[in-house]
Amino acid sequence: MNMLKVKLSKLLTVALLLCLTALVNATEQTKKVVMIVSSYGQQQGEEKPGYEFDEFAKAYLVFNANGIAVDVASPAGGMAEADKYDPSKPYNAKVLANSEIMAKLSDTLATSALDPNDYDGIFIVGGKGAMFDLPKDEALKSIIADIYHQQGTVAAVCHGPAALVDVKLNDGSYLVANKMVNGFTNDEETLFGKKWLNQFDFMLEDKLIERGGKFQSSEIMLSHVAVDERLITGQNPTSTVDVATELVKKLGLTPVATKPDTDDKTLAVVARLLAGDKTAANELASNRQQYHIALVGMYGFYYLKLADSNVEYENALTLMLVAQDELKNPVLDMQIAKTQQKLGQEHEARSTLEQLLARKPDYAPAVDMLKTMSL
Repeated sequence: MNMLKVKLSKLLTVALLLCLTALVNATEQTKKVVMIVSSYGQQQGEEKPGYEFDEFAKAYLVFNANGIAVDVASPAGGMAEADKYDPSKPYNAKVLANSEIMAKLSDTLATSALDPNDYDGIFIVGGKGAMFDLPKDEALKSIIADIYHQQGTVAAVCHGPAALVDVKLNDGSYLVANKMVNGFTNDEETLFGKKWLNQFDFMLEDKLIERGGKFQSSEIMLSHVAVDERLITGQNPTSTVDVATELVKKLGLTPVATKPDTDDKTLAVVARLLAGDKTAANELASNRQQYHIALVGMYGFYYLKLADSNVEYENALTLMLVAQDELKNPVLDMQIAKTQQKLGQEHEARSTLEQLLARKPDYAPAVDMLKTMSL
């Protein structure tokens, strides 16, 4: 009996040691990232742009799903205000319900208090506020350079790359010099950033090029990620999940599969259409419940503003037509008619105007355009 007790005791000791070893190994293998948000935002009194909560939420969920520990920091520390966002979006709702990360977001660490040795990577969240305070934060510039020098990974999305424009490495060169980079493009800024554009010190695309970056991009608001060594940059909010996923890979992890957000999923099909995939439009039209069809129409409307070839006009028209019946928007209908006319589709343009006037008989723009077509 005593011998049995001794054996059991030894077995329990071995089992305990194995558990402790596994726990220690798991702790040692946990990766840690610091997410940076702008401190500039202010919604009361003098309105100032802040960070994009959508981008924060999407990126955090990727890190959390892959077991990556996260800290949150900002230039000023403490509470950081986001720009207006939709809390009902599934990804935002998940983060808002997570008390642990919301506590960190409500009381951010100051960038001056960060120790680069604590982190395997840094992820810089975008938003217009990033253009105002992140490039001027000396502590942030130092932490970015230090993490990069210690073989960590630097990632930024949308306006987040503004934090990189003045970061220099130990040899005096700019971090972005001779590397593939991207960020919110001049075209995107012109279309979607007019409210704050005249207050910016620089255009992000121009400054990244000025610093020696090899700027690359995709069509407006479509995902584009530039990966060069341990620098990862994403073009716009649609790129957020892809940037975060690339960071996961750089940390030596295999990313877990996640269900794409409806908007991101929709714009991925739009990207296929613009790349020449003839099946994309039919996929959108035939599976309306799976996609954000109104977004398709809005995309076509804005894409048209930059179009300068028949192929681009045709793509814009295709996208607007997919959403026409759902939106029933007279401004969109007028753009459809004008684009049809530009492409020589006089019969289709007339039909579009007549259908619009059947709903809104006194809609002056349609009446006037139809008169010119009757001459």
